[in-house]
Amino acid sequence: MDHAPRKRGRPPKHPKPSGPASSPPPSGFSTARGVVGTNATTEILHTQKSGGAEGEDVEMLDRAPLVRTGQRGRPQKRGVIIKKSPPVGVGQGGKSGGGGTTDREYSKDVEGGSLELDERSTEKTTRRGKKPAVPKLHLQSDTPWHTSYDDTNGPDDVKDAPFMDAVVKVFCVHTEPNFSLPWQRKRQFSSNSSGFIIGDRRVLTNAHSVEHHTQVKVKKRGSDTKYLATVLAIGTECDIAMLTVSNDEFWEDVTPVDFGSLPRLQDAVTVVGYPIGGDTISVTSGVVSRIEVTSYVHGATELLGVQIDAAINAGNSGGPAFNDRGQCVGIAFQSLKHEDAENIGYVIPTPVITHFITDYVRTGDYTGFPILGIEWQKMENPDLRKALGMKTNQKGVRIRRVEPTAPAAKQLMSSDILLSFDDIDIANDGTVPFRHGERIGFSYLVSQKYTGEVARIKILRGSKFKEFEVELANQKRLVPAHIKGKPPSYYIIAGIVFAAVSVPYLRSEYGKDYDYDSPVKLLDKLLHAMAQTEEEQLVVVSQVLVADINIGYEDIVNTQILAFNGTAVRNLKHLANMVENCEDQFLRFDLEYQQIVVLETKTAKAATIDILATHCIPSAFSDDLRV
Repeated sequence: MDHAPRKRGRPPKHPKPSGPASSPPPSGFSTARGVVGTNATTEILHTQKSGGAEGEDVEMLDRAPLVRTGQRGRPQKRGVIIKKSPPVGVGQGGKSGGGGTTDREYSKDVEGGSLELDERSTEKTTRRGKKPAVPKLHLQSDTPWHTSYDDTNGPDDVKDAPFMDAVVKVFCVHTEPNFSLPWQRKRQFSSNSSGFIIGDRRVLTNAHSVEHHTQVKVKKRGSDTKYLATVLAIGTECDIAMLTVSNDEFWEDVTPVDFGSLPRLQDAVTVVGYPIGGDTISVTSGVVSRIEVTSYVHGATELLGVQIDAAINAGNSGGPAFNDRGQCVGIAFQSLKHEDAENIGYVIPTPVITHFITDYVRTGDYTGFPILGIEWQKMENPDLRKALGMKTNQKGVRIRRVEPTAPAAKQLMSSDILLSFDDIDIANDGTVPFRHGERIGFSYLVSQKYTGEVARIKILRGSKFKEFEVELANQKRLVPAHIKGKPPSYYIIAGIVFAAVSVPYLRSEYGKDYDYDSPVKLLDKLLHAMAQTEEEQLVVVSQVLVADINIGYEDIVNTQILAFNGTAVRNLKHLANMVENCEDQFLRFDLEYQQIVVLETKTAKAATIDILATHCIPSAFSDDLRV
């Protein structure tokens, strides 16, 4: 991602998407809030419903008493679980098996608040007060899924509008990978969320609503039938997924929604979906309060986002936000939770939605949002501008670093001054003109491009102007934010488990506070390191399965491996191939912190078979490492 330098000691910050909701909570359901420190976050807590005897459902509330509800509804104390509110990142709560539900939560600290994706959250009240009088806008759609809609009703008649019938309820069964034990998966769990029909037999919802799915079903408004759905594409960065249903009956008497253009401040919006608190469709209303480049929690990226003051609760994820003409202007996906803030929600705007749809139409798959591949510094200091040869009437940003894997690395250099992108001048603070009275980060211009497209770049280098045609490509992170549905990779030799590091891996190992609890060396790689090649990975000793062969190495955990028998390790597959083909007497692994692990080759390979059998591990390789 093209961004300004981050503060040290913290990983990239992301907002918190509102997620699929669990089944309706039992009677007596309540919320709780917790405060940690002066600038602590306050979050709506999540509930997990276990499959116990009738009338004995158990609510598990993070940082709140664990309560059992008896048959007569009397709560009985079960102790207290205290969890510190995470400052950043994506985490997950407990799981329930069978047909039960689970709680998942993604969060980010924002000035003492928490932007979060609440997959199972408690209820919030709808926006109070009168709706502002907002003039109707005459918006048009250029999306491939455009269908005309003639709405003569006003906002007060939204509950009777035909576009409401296009909103569906999404049921998903998830089976997540187990990054700590990568040869197996976690127990499956269920979630509910929202979606809507867009035309050409397609349904849109949030990516986090169907992440790691094993089965997806959808149900229309007023119907008692759930239809099996197929996931066509998942846009991790933009948090959008596209579904389809093969059963023709599902598409009968359905009118797809019509997309409107990007709304303006104070425009009225209506969020429709199936949030927690009931089974029927729910409507909340508000206005557009802010439009800017926003952190997407699930995608770990920054794209255009719209902030609204309509309530977005768990289960609203994937539901449409309509304007007063009945046109869809966004998809609900995350909300801000803070004791001093109420009803701050975020929707994915139509430019991002249109990019996702057009990308799928053009390629038959999701290729992502490209990046320029630079880190940049503001040029607001006059002495800095003067030292770098800029004139008083020149504006731009200084390029700090160029990612080695980005195509721009062949043309751009550190300390180049980026003056314009596609002939649009960039200000000293990195913004560009947006609409009347508005400016926005220039990364918005980059995000409007498609992977493989070319952009015109104008720079100042040594007081001389240069122009380039730069190809835009997807970002290659040394520590990926997602593995995009693939099972985690691993390799085992003599009980020593090697794994490739990713953000989900760190979260699995260290929980929601992985940005504080992970080893400093790994955090430094996460925050500041850039991949030097496309295939480069950060490989660590994940754990040691204790056996006689590895005595003395039991305490080595999550330590990076730098070299094997004197050869630098490029990635996990490279390491596995070197070990399997090694004919030397010893296997020597050079680790971070000047540690070494040495094993006799023949003994180590022979012991691996017994260790795998002891721990019921089917193979010493993950499938992607097999030759």
